[in-house]
Amino acid sequence: MDIVKLVDCVDFSAKKHRNQRRKNAAETPYINHPVGVARILAKEAGVSDLATLQTTVFDLVSLQAAILHDTVEDTDTTFEEIEKQFGKEVRDIVDDVTDDKSLPKMERKRRQIEHAPHCCPKAKLVKLADKLYNLRDLDQEIPQGWTKERAQEYFQWASQVVQGLRGTNKEMEASLDELFAKHGVVVET
Repeated sequence: MDIVKLVDCVDFSAKKHRNQRRKNAAETPYINHPVGVARILAKEAGVSDLATLQTTVFDLVSLQAAILHDTVEDTDTTFEEIEKQFGKEVRDIVDDVTDDKSLPKMERKRRQIEHAPHCCPKAKLVKLADKLYNLRDLDQEIPQGWTKERAQEYFQWASQVVQGLRGTNKEMEASLDELFAKHGVVVET
């Protein structure tokens, strides 16, 4: 039944994000992002199928949270709705990675840096995968309306968030470090 739970999350997230697009030139459907974040967790954090999830550092709940991670932040979804449909643990992880959009952008960014070390382990995994997905996108193409300077600032800021997540998953951290090096971001050790 784990596969049904995972597909239910994809369906829920796809419906919630149905009218949203990424800011790339192709304006790809937004759902590609949360599915891509879950794919990074499944493929790059060492899990290749649902049968092995129970013996790894993360589980189905982490994949569900990855797929749902932007629903409260970017749609009309509530935490209560997440909990009712997918359980308290999924809700708590989504809560741990959700920005408060009522705050100014710079305050949200500052809070992400401060909060990162205090996230639960599964939220740290989702956060790492989210940053990796976004930075890979940014490495390939600067979003519409962004300057090269803004993209570089995002890399700098993301490295500060990732610093607070270190020790969570060496594979994702190594991939992030490669991207930081490629963009001249000095990573603290």
